[in-house]
Formats: sequence, C-alpha cells, structure tokens
Amino acid sequence: MGKTEKFEILGRIHSKGIVAVIRAESADSGRKIADAVFEGGIPAIELTMTVPGALSIIETMAEYYKGRDIILGAGTVMDPETARLCILGGAQYVVSPILNPEVVKMCNRYGIPAMPGIGTVTELVKAMELGVDVVKCFPGEVLGPAFIKAVHGPVPEAKIMPTGGVSLSNIQKWLEAGAFALGMGSALTKPDGRKDDYQAITRTAQKVIRQIVDFRKT
Repeated sequence: MGKTEKFEILGRIHSKGIVAVIRAESADSGRKIADAVFEGGIPAIELTMTVPGALSIIETMAEYYKGRDIILGAGTVMDPETARLCILGGAQYVVSPILNPEVVKMCNRYGIPAMPGIGTVTELVKAMELGVDVVKCFPGEVLGPAFIKAVHGPVPEAKIMPTGGVSLSNIQKWLEAGAFALGMGSALTKPDGRKDDYQAITRTAQKVIRQIVDFRKT
C-alpha cells in the first residue's frame, strides 16, 4: 500500500466520521456485525485483537470483503509483531491503545495508517513526529471531549479520534470539540445491551451517520 492508498483510507474514515469497533468471537459473528453496520452506512470496521483467534478472524474477513467497500482495520494492536501479522492478514489500518513507536514504524514500512493511543500532549507530539496522521484519544470516557478541544489550542493541526465512551448521546459534543472521527464500540454493536440484534445495530448505525451528517451541515 502506498501513500495514495493510505490517505484514501483516512479520507474515507473522515468522510463518514465513524469507525465501528467490533469484538467478534468468530469470523461468522464478525461478518454479521460488519454487514449490519455497513448496511447502516458505516464502512470502517475495527476488529480488536483481544479475542482468541483474532488473527484468523481478520484473515477470513479480509478475504470475504475483498473488492467490497468495507475498510477493515485491526484494533488493540500492542506490538510490531502483531501489527505485521494483521497487515499481512489483510488489515488496512492498525489501531492501538498505546503509543508504541515500533508499531508505528512497522505500519510505516507497509504504508498502512497507524492510529496509536495517546492521553497527553507529549504523546501526541511524539506520535506526530513518528509520522502518525491520526491518533486515538484513549480512554475517551476518561479524557472526554474537553481534552480534544484543549489540545487543539497548542496543536491545532492534530487529527484525533476518540474511542471509549462514545455514544449516541454525546456524538455532537465530540464533533464540536474537533474530533477527526469517532470510534464506537458496544454502544453501536450492542445497542441497549442486546447481543446479536443485527437489525438494531443497523438502525443504530443509521442514527450515528445521521447525527454526523446533520452536525456537518451546520
């Protein structure tokens, strides 16, 4: 993947403004959730590496969605070895809860967008100096929208995507604070705490997209 493809992926994520964070226990479950959010208008999927067999799941899903508009990423990537395996398995971007320079370097080597987690301005600037284009604000429920707004004071060019604590009730606050895009997990994939309700997932995805579109119109 070259720079053109890299920025195209980031551009597509920004255009929709949302990444669906999926914790799937099987490839079948992952596909069903991915299909549900995609039907609701969200093409960017982040499959976390926190479940057993996650690498196999991402490989299967990458093959299944080849040639389609879904953007498949790997999440909770903690080390460069896992990053490389995810990339070779078909991940189009890599997300991490931490800033590990070696993970970023591995992604840079393959021309893949890296989105490392940051929680301070120091970490943010270090990430940018490593060539990171978009950072992950994590944990979002702890840092809050005010963190992004404050950071944009000294570093206005920073592109920040919060993950954790993002829900239908606070999407506007995150966007008002200047979020590049939003990472949304259980509030999207398990609406009202319900598991495997794929129609509800699609409806929630549609509501998310509608809120983002309405905000950007104002």
